[in-house]
Amino acid sequence: MKIAIDEETQQVSVTEDGAERVLPLYSREAFELLSDMWLKVGWNEKYPYTFSWLGRPIIQAPEDVLRAQEVVYRVAPDVLIETGVAHGGSLVFYASLFEAMGSGRVVGIDVEIRPHNRRAIEAHRLASRISLIEGSSTAPETVAAVRSHVQPGDKVMVVLDSNHTKAHVQAELAAYASFVTPGSYIVATDGSMQVLFDVPRGKPEWEGDNPAAAAREFAAANPDFVLEQPTWPFNESSLRRNITHWPDAWLRKLA
Repeated sequence: MKIAIDEETQQVSVTEDGAERVLPLYSREAFELLSDMWLKVGWNEKYPYTFSWLGRPIIQAPEDVLRAQEVVYRVAPDVLIETGVAHGGSLVFYASLFEAMGSGRVVGIDVEIRPHNRRAIEAHRLASRISLIEGSSTAPETVAAVRSHVQPGDKVMVVLDSNHTKAHVQAELAAYASFVTPGSYIVATDGSMQVLFDVPRGKPEWEGDNPAAAAREFAAANPDFVLEQPTWPFNESSLRRNITHWPDAWLRKLA
């Protein structure tokens, strides 16, 4: 695909498979097209690796952080389970939302929580809202340890952000879907791998081996879940889809 931007004529020309189409530069269609390219170039240049939340690296696109906030506020889970800890920025982010909302706690799971990251998370001012579990997210003993943090009647949301192979995400979906309460979500993040396979830092196998593929198959096999992007609670624009590294990620459990 070739994209040419002409600010003088205020047009964007797109050539794909020998066919050309011309879009108004200042249009929803051009915004979505250029946003998709921005997302790919930004990921290749490690743009998501430039952000922190309350002192901890978060490694997320700001758009996904804000959209996640909208869902957490609406669902108001008592417990948010996240696989993948890294530097702990996402755990601190969710804990800060719960602190502002007045209730809620976060359970973070990782096969290896590096000592310096553990120390920083446990010393954080929001540490009282965070529990850490070290172990493979799909191991029965890890799942049992997570379950011990969930009380009867708790509303639960799950975010999967560890190993992003299709097989691993499928195993995580199988292990954690039962935690999710009606109206809440299990989120298979970073499905953008399906379009990042052809960038310099990508891998060709990502085109089919990615979390979004796992989420689509899970939704097809589990009628009590629906795969849908949460609606925006506020929108005064003509835009209608997210700029996101989490496509086909949000699996909502039906009542």
